[in-house]
Amino acid sequence: MSSSVVVVGSFNVDHVWRCESLPAPGATIAGRYSTGPGGKGFNQAVAARRAGAATTFLCALGDDAGGAMARGLAAQDGFELTAEASPEPTGTGGIYVDARGRNTIVIGPGANAALSTAFIEQQRPLLAGAKVVLAQLESPVETIEAALAIAREGGATTVLNAAPADAPSSIGLLKLADVLTPNETEFAALLGRHVGERIDADNVAALDGASLHALCRKLVGNGTVVVTLGAVGVFVSHDEDTLRGDTQPYYRVGAEQVQVADTTGAGDAFNGALVASMAQDPSAAFARHVRFANQFAGRSTEKEGAAVAMPHFTPADAQSA
Repeated sequence: MSSSVVVVGSFNVDHVWRCESLPAPGATIAGRYSTGPGGKGFNQAVAARRAGAATTFLCALGDDAGGAMARGLAAQDGFELTAEASPEPTGTGGIYVDARGRNTIVIGPGANAALSTAFIEQQRPLLAGAKVVLAQLESPVETIEAALAIAREGGATTVLNAAPADAPSSIGLLKLADVLTPNETEFAALLGRHVGERIDADNVAALDGASLHALCRKLVGNGTVVVTLGAVGVFVSHDEDTLRGDTQPYYRVGAEQVQVADTTGAGDAFNGALVASMAQDPSAAFARHVRFANQFAGRSTEKEGAAVAMPHFTPADAQSA
């Protein structure tokens, strides 16, 4: 299967505790435990495939039950998984989810931290031949830079989900992204690190459009920035000369009205669906891709879990709904 979307990133075995409230420092509380697949890269690959795109996932896995789980689930969902073998254990994530669907997450990188530039170089034909390449920052930053550079050289559209917020990044990396997709916390962190602008993440959504657009332009220059704002929706900022089929350089798209059970993986759902829509209909206005990704992400929150909660919902389904 040739892949229109290539996702480069992490796979984790998620360990999830559901409880009435998130544990405070020093507290011991009761919760309900479950385990399953996760990692931003894997979640986004599942989302892209279930949103209809032929997808390949590039990652690093340990020789253990977690690695076997990743391969088995990828085959079950119908996308290619190409993994660099690592002596480290497969990555893990510890997740707490409260009764309101909010979560806190701690990641143990394991094999994800060993994803190498040499392995990525071996995937040059795949990356260069894709329509869209999507990456995150749960893998070494130099590896992600290499993947985006190769993709861009080959003519693919590059999308960087600059998550998590505390991951290292560089201006050079940001410039390799045609589309940058931080949430409000990640956006505030990037501004502080690379622009010297200090803004409280809780205040990002409340900024007027012109002010938020100006901050986006300071951050990336000529790239598109999509700031996901949770229950508030999404803010899109384009360079004036690269509107990607839109009629205005910046705008907001409201969130979908859904019955939220669990927000874990909602950002990954948005990113996977966004690139799937971009790959399947590259001539469509960017706002159309954003609206579809919003719908897809909203549906993902109606079930518990991350990768397992991704809906089977394509742009064609959205158009006919």
